[in-house]
Amino acid sequence: MTDTSMSIRVLLFARYAELLGRSELTLEVPFGATVEEAISRVRALPGGVALPARLLVARGCDQVGYDTRLAARDELALLPPMAGG
Repeated sequence: MTDTSMSIRVLLFARYAELLGRSELTLEVPFGATVEEAISRVRALPGGVALPARLLVARGCDQVGYDTRLAARDELALLPPMAGG
């Protein structure tokens, strides 16, 4: 990490974990980065290109939009569509 970047943790579930070959990763993103920028970095990883065009994303326990600004040590969860009944 540098003076201009911060670490965030990304949790991957179900098919997303299969595509990227792991259930979590740590990303270095610039200070002030958005969720969209973090997702772009995930897509750049091997297997990331197969992720759907729009993802459900949660920070902590709250669903967030792509324009949400991130803070150091945030934890994002990329959530696959759920089915149930």
